[in-house]
Amino acid sequence: MLAKINSVSLYGLEAYPVFVEADISNGLPGFDIVGLPDVAVRESKERVKAAIKNSGFHFPAKRVVINLAPADLKKDGTLLDLPIAVALLIATEQLNLGNADEVYYFLGELSLDGSISRVNGVLPLVSGIGKLHHNAVVFLPPANGAEGALDGRVKVIAPQNLKELVNFFHGEVLLQPQTTKEEDFTFDEIHYQGSPDFCDIKGQQGVKRGLEIAAAGGHNVLMMGVPGSGKTLLARAMPTILPPLTKEEALECTCLYSLAGELGDKHLIKQRPFRAPHHTSSAVSLIGGGTYPKPGEISMAYHGILFLDEMVEFPKNVLQVLRQPMEDRVIHVSRAVGSFVFPADFQLIGASNPCPCGYYGDPKKECTCTQSQIKKYFNRLSGPLLDRIDLQIEVGSVAFAELHTDVTEESSATVRKRVIAGREVQRSRYQGLNFSTNAGLERKYLDEFCLLDGSTSEILERIFNKMHLSARAHDRILKVARTIADLDGATNIETTHILEAVQYRSLDRL
Repeated sequence: MLAKINSVSLYGLEAYPVFVEADISNGLPGFDIVGLPDVAVRESKERVKAAIKNSGFHFPAKRVVINLAPADLKKDGTLLDLPIAVALLIATEQLNLGNADEVYYFLGELSLDGSISRVNGVLPLVSGIGKLHHNAVVFLPPANGAEGALDGRVKVIAPQNLKELVNFFHGEVLLQPQTTKEEDFTFDEIHYQGSPDFCDIKGQQGVKRGLEIAAAGGHNVLMMGVPGSGKTLLARAMPTILPPLTKEEALECTCLYSLAGELGDKHLIKQRPFRAPHHTSSAVSLIGGGTYPKPGEISMAYHGILFLDEMVEFPKNVLQVLRQPMEDRVIHVSRAVGSFVFPADFQLIGASNPCPCGYYGDPKKECTCTQSQIKKYFNRLSGPLLDRIDLQIEVGSVAFAELHTDVTEESSATVRKRVIAGREVQRSRYQGLNFSTNAGLERKYLDEFCLLDGSTSEILERIFNKMHLSARAHDRILKVARTIADLDGATNIETTHILEAVQYRSLDRL
């Protein structure tokens, strides 16, 4: 007998339908899976056979062939265990799905005892099903039920095991669809556990101001300063002043973390990601890759922060791979199995010492590095990469009096309110366009949204010529000035906004 079951698989972040066909015929007993299965799919033969037997059903002692169509696309992972088992049970007339108008999809890994185990990538898979069929019913592992219900376009049912699934279709067990409450998508009161609050960081008022501007406009930042000045601490406090995720952003982040298998015991990402790869990381770990490409750190930082501590210590070739995704906000990964596109809309925060010994320019401690050592040290940060970093902030050492002052520092919650207000101004201004922050402001709109009066334009021209700025650096200054104006509640960019924005181009003055 022949049976055909609906399932899906992933091609990067895109879901494509997979039809699992089971054919049982007379002949020597055998069990073959065709249709470009990978090792994990081929090994499902033993899992499926044991799960069927241990669930109280019989496995046919006949010739069994499973076809995974379309046969020209590679199938990987363990999520096809459940549809293979269901197809076999239908082909052996141990299960009848009925003639309902609904379209059934099955996803899940099977344990040897018949229980249905968690798999990765469920949310993008269910979203793909929702685009194909609005009347679909998706059967998922119980550990993935809440995640699958986030999409909201399809009905999600999560049986505990294969036996319960069969009893459901035979009317012996009632399984309620998984639901999601609207309050699950409320992120305003989310607190970043483990992140320091701005009020816990003494001094560094100028740096805090720069980070506030960066948070309000979505700008990239590089902090240069002596060891122990608080660069890492300030960067780790950055998430506490960012606006909360929107529902759409949270779902997009969850899709990536689900695909990478990093959701853990959560079913929804509610905080902006903060990724901090070590400086020994490879280029592939940053941009993504592998035999079947998975998202890298720049994609896992989507709608959040990619923090590169000791940024100059990263190999130069690793830093160079950031240039294209920082501009395009996506990363294209090409491998033998195909070309994949992952999102890369992240905010870069870099921190580094000013020289190998760390004390170049420090008035209190003498630098022991030669000029050639300092030049070689900075050569890893190419000009094109620095051009893409909007704010280059010098971080000085903190004085003893600042560490022991009784003055209460401004809290992250207070700063966050101003950041959210600035973001709202930008969202309203760029409504209907494909960007919502000043950092994403496209070149063709600069004259419209960053218009300067005569005197302000003359000052910017003198600065441009004196500092020998590139066209990209010129545009970045305008975008930062636009953010400063938004924080000040100003409609137009004024001279003071331009002058403050130029202060954050410290490396251009070297």
